[in-house]
Amino acid sequence: MVGDTSEHESGHRAVAQEDEFRIEAWATSRENCLAEAVAAMVECFADVSGVRPTCVGRVRLAEPSDEDLLAALLDEVLCRLEEDGQVPVDVEANETEDGLDIRLALATVTDVRLTASPPTDVAWEDLRIRPGPYGWSCAITVDS
Repeated sequence: MVGDTSEHESGHRAVAQEDEFRIEAWATSRENCLAEAVAAMVECFADVSGVRPTCVGRVRLAEPSDEDLLAALLDEVLCRLEEDGQVPVDVEANETEDGLDIRLALATVTDVRLTASPPTDVAWEDLRIRPGPYGWSCAITVDS
């Protein structure tokens, strides 16, 4: 069950649906849940196992809601992929007074094995992120 920490404190999965993926992630904190969502989105199109980062990128997000933070973070990943040819191989999110400080360990897209076409957009329909009895969980759809 998503969010059940009895077996796994954090994790993610992505389910392919026609021309999109439904991503679900869960963790004990909002910040780790967001990082798991990024990992799930990357796994939709790339195998980054064993890939070493070539650089580190930082981004500060100061969005008005948790839903906005989730969408903005995934949009940032898509932007870095499209504009810079970079794929996150590790993500760390830390809360700040006005939002989040995100550290992205990045590799070039040529260093990873692509397994599908990268996503092109984050859909706002059915986007959710919220705390629950076992921690935080989120779900979002990305178009491929």
